[in-house]
Amino acid sequence: MLYLCLAPEQFSCDEEKIFWTLAFSKDGRAARWSENLFCQEADTGVFPIQSWADFEQQFWSQFFPVNAEVDAINALEGSAYYQGNWTVDDYLDSFLTLVSDTGYTDPRTLVVKFRRGLRTNIQGQIATMPFGRPADTDLEAWYAAARRIDQARLTNEAFQSTLWSTTMAPMRSTLPRSTPLSMFHLPQSTPPPVPPRPAPSVLSRGVPMNVNTVWKTRPAPPQGCYRCGEPNHLVKDCPHRLDIRRLTMEQWEELIEDLMALKDVAAEEEVGSSPEEDFV
Repeated sequence: MLYLCLAPEQFSCDEEKIFWTLAFSKDGRAARWSENLFCQEADTGVFPIQSWADFEQQFWSQFFPVNAEVDAINALEGSAYYQGNWTVDDYLDSFLTLVSDTGYTDPRTLVVKFRRGLRTNIQGQIATMPFGRPADTDLEAWYAAARRIDQARLTNEAFQSTLWSTTMAPMRSTLPRSTPLSMFHLPQSTPPPVPPRPAPSVLSRGVPMNVNTVWKTRPAPPQGCYRCGEPNHLVKDCPHRLDIRRLTMEQWEELIEDLMALKDVAAEEEVGSSPEEDFV
């Protein structure tokens, strides 16, 4: 419509205006609608829209909501209009469009809607301002406060990115890849003093102890004797150590060797001894 008003001499009739406008319908529903109009012309030999007024009416019926006010109210009562990743300016433009379509005029209601859609950190900073907090009925003050906070955030992000690119990034490039980024953070406070170590105990100073006393007071192993399996004594104190019923094959061989050796010793002593020596 703006171009048609600025250059009316470019069009000699309504049909040229319609065709020129349909040339911009290149994708989506607009492309399908335009293609359908030309298909009707190919079937009947006459273009279905003859005047610019009819074209405007069909265009509105095809691409504008039946009830823009109801749609805007539904959007404003939901959460689809929330700021999300938008800047405050983009969010404000969308919000003002919805307000214009809904017809809401109550300033308190509009402040609540605007505040609800803002990011949590932005609306929290505005609501907790110690001085100059906008009133809950001053919509323009909420707009201005949200813009200031968002502009300060963008300025800080630009400063941080510049600081990294000019200072930290060159330092990082000169260090090995394995250098952690945590080394760039200076300590915020001095570490707490290390508490003094406790005085060494008697045992840690190397004072000798009575090993026999400790060994005697040590309780018997819980598993008991390895020979008979009974508790409260060790193998060397086992009362069944000579019980042939409990000997293993290795113990049998060892016992036989000991007995043979004792037999040989006794035979040698019997041959070399005298009656007087035996008496003594």
